[in-house]
Amino acid sequence: MKTVHTDKITEEVRRMCIEAAYFLPEDVRKALEDARDKEEWKLSQEILDQILANGEIARTEHVPYCQDTGMIVVFVEMGQDVHIEGGWIEDAINEGVRQGYADGFLRKSVVNDPIERINTKDNTPAVINYSVVEGDQLKITIAAKGFGSENMSRLAMLKPADGIEGVKKFILETVELAGPNPCPPIIVGVGIGGTFDKVTRIAKEVLMRPLDEYNENPFYADLEKEMEEKIAALGIGPQGFGGKTTALRVMIDTYPTHIAGLPIGVNIQCHAARHKEVIF
Repeated sequence: MKTVHTDKITEEVRRMCIEAAYFLPEDVRKALEDARDKEEWKLSQEILDQILANGEIARTEHVPYCQDTGMIVVFVEMGQDVHIEGGWIEDAINEGVRQGYADGFLRKSVVNDPIERINTKDNTPAVINYSVVEGDQLKITIAAKGFGSENMSRLAMLKPADGIEGVKKFILETVELAGPNPCPPIIVGVGIGGTFDKVTRIAKEVLMRPLDEYNENPFYADLEKEMEEKIAALGIGPQGFGGKTTALRVMIDTYPTHIAGLPIGVNIQCHAARHKEVIF
């Protein structure tokens, strides 16, 4: 049995919130560089250079990479042999968010009620997802999800008869409807299967995957690559100014579903793919 104190959880969440806002992930930086080198449209090349320069300024000057520092989404993988002491884990996580957004001088964007819309002034509460897994490790992954991209995400309850072509059409339609709004180049998270609620979690959680990894199933790896090519052909380009660099990656994950259903969720992530993880 491993024991983890809530003070340590708060400390690590605080750190991750700040680092996620300041430091562009290495896999994203490399993907942007590769895209710039392959981009044929001069204006798009210049925009990608500006995006990379912005990332370097954020890294060296310790300032937020984007003015929308997001709403924190947390994925907790709790080993069944882990014991939390010192308080409630959810309080510890939210305290880490509170401290991180205060100490990192990050914009507080959360309102206490979707209709009344009074700012909570500390970017809490986070959206926390829990999974119980085997073993004695506690893994916490945080993502700072900006709403320029979040607002462009979609869900559909397709019919089984829609099949793979219906899935392809919905992904492409979602990206095309989003256009320049989510600050492309984007990363497209796709969930297929499960239920109404499960499929959207799959679509968001798959965005935590490194950009250089494709689905382990060759069928879905090929589908990811096919959709990347189709999205490039839309010509939206970086920040919507044209070119082929509309999406850095398409990432797909699946879950078993009912014989009568084919749920699909598409969660769009802007190029500021801010996420960090810690394992206790």
